[in-house]
Amino acid sequence: MRLKDANYQFESSENSSDIAHPLTPALPSRTASWSGRSLPLRSRIAYLAGLLSCELVIISIWLDSASLSGGVRLVALVHDWGAWAVRVGVAFFVSALFFAASRTEGGVPLLAGKSPDRPVVWHWIVAHSGGMAVFLGLSWFLFNTHPAGILADLTAAFWLGVGVFGGIAAALAFVPGSIWLETIRNNKIALVYGLTTGIVAFLLGISAWRLWLPLSRMTFAVARAILHPFMPGLLSDPSTLSIGSQTFMVTIAPECSGYEGIGLVLAFAAAWLWFLRPEWRFPQALLLLPAGATIMWVFNCLRIAALILIGHAGAVRVALGGFHSQAGWIAFTAVTIGLCLGARRVAWMTNAQTLGALRSEDVAHNLATPYLVPFLAVLATALISRGASAGFEWLYPLRVLVAVGTLWCFRRSYQKLDWHAGWLAVVTGVAVSCIWIALDVIAGGQAFQGIPDAFSRSSPFARFTWLAFRVFGAVVAAPITEELAYRGFLMRRLISRSFESVSWARFSWIAIIISSVAYGALFGRQWLGGTIAGCLFALVLVWRGRIGEAVAAHSVANGIVAVWVIVSGNWRIW
Repeated sequence: MRLKDANYQFESSENSSDIAHPLTPALPSRTASWSGRSLPLRSRIAYLAGLLSCELVIISIWLDSASLSGGVRLVALVHDWGAWAVRVGVAFFVSALFFAASRTEGGVPLLAGKSPDRPVVWHWIVAHSGGMAVFLGLSWFLFNTHPAGILADLTAAFWLGVGVFGGIAAALAFVPGSIWLETIRNNKIALVYGLTTGIVAFLLGISAWRLWLPLSRMTFAVARAILHPFMPGLLSDPSTLSIGSQTFMVTIAPECSGYEGIGLVLAFAAAWLWFLRPEWRFPQALLLLPAGATIMWVFNCLRIAALILIGHAGAVRVALGGFHSQAGWIAFTAVTIGLCLGARRVAWMTNAQTLGALRSEDVAHNLATPYLVPFLAVLATALISRGASAGFEWLYPLRVLVAVGTLWCFRRSYQKLDWHAGWLAVVTGVAVSCIWIALDVIAGGQAFQGIPDAFSRSSPFARFTWLAFRVFGAVVAAPITEELAYRGFLMRRLISRSFESVSWARFSWIAIIISSVAYGALFGRQWLGGTIAGCLFALVLVWRGRIGEAVAAHSVANGIVAVWVIVSGNWRIW
């Protein structure tokens, strides 16, 4: 796809209803415009925040500050204070933005009226991408090779500088520097508010870490009370916070005290109340914060008790494997979903008029449901199947069955979609599979991960059945559910609120990049391959204007990777 012709501009207006090809004649312009009209400042900042948030999540998953332990000078500062600096920075940016967005002048939000008279500047996007590429390379060098002496300090300094440059480049790509300065001058009180919030977040974080021992002792006491009726021979040591039986003992570490889950629920509930504030009655709705934190802590106590019972029953690998790693996320998902659904039924907390209108609209027709429910159902099933695994996910077929079942329930909604595909989808799929395998080889293909022992020791029938479900899920179920969610919904939703009015051929670099980065985050340490794959699937969809192309490309890529795994015997990327 050629994107540099000066006689075309790319249109992506939220209010436009035309379904034209994304390349439409326009007056010559030195810079390709992402939208036919200028985006308002608030929308630009929202897109910027989304892009940086996705990148921050990916980086936090990939980098482990513990690997810098033992460093000196600047490396030691990064190890000791790097994570806190990021947290304070995020708290500062988000709170300052929310405060500025809430300020009004004559009843009109101050940020709503600003609209930079220029499109997104792509040379700054390129600069941001280049800066992030250098940042990733330096991250690998700093966190994996462990340089010493002056080389370590120079690397850390350059690493920090490149990271800051990447953020500034992204900010200038979306919003001109002059408007940033004007916005800062007009919202100095927002900066003070953001700085105060950042400092408070830092102090609360330090306090929360110091409070982990009292919280752990409370968790220990509750877990012991829960286990006592079920384990007559229960052993416990309050001095070391160890609890269990003669065959299986656990120690309640800081991470097991429950403060991380409480923090996640508080952050989720606070954001939820803010973004949906017209639906709630205040201050009554603020009770959801302590209620959610308390429920999450109780669930954590139950999780620890269940883990001990599973280990005591003899399923040690299940307890220490899938259940230990997934039960926390299952509890968090259950609490947040329950909080969302349950709180809306409490009339004392809700704005009946606003909520009634929203419910009427939802009952009438929820256009996003067919695109999102299959994918979300598979994610929920994955949490359960992984939680019940003991080093090998034997329950993977459940994901496939859930995917097929939900897709079947919404089959009539998919009849209007164009599922045809051509040769370009095949070529794209082959390219994605080659990139995926090459990245794995470069990133650590030497770490050969053979066929899992649990799989190789099972019966031929069990191996064949599981492998058939695994390949079918990779080639059929996953491509459909993931493309419906990421390309069918998210990419078009980033272009317009009424996403179904957006043509499949509508081109938007912003939507492609953000949706692809979000898709890449789904793959954890393999995020780069996932992000590249998402971009290519999105481009082939836009080029042909039909979702069938993206699904077919996705299917071909997964199929080739499946063959590679089976033939090579290296299950590292499965």
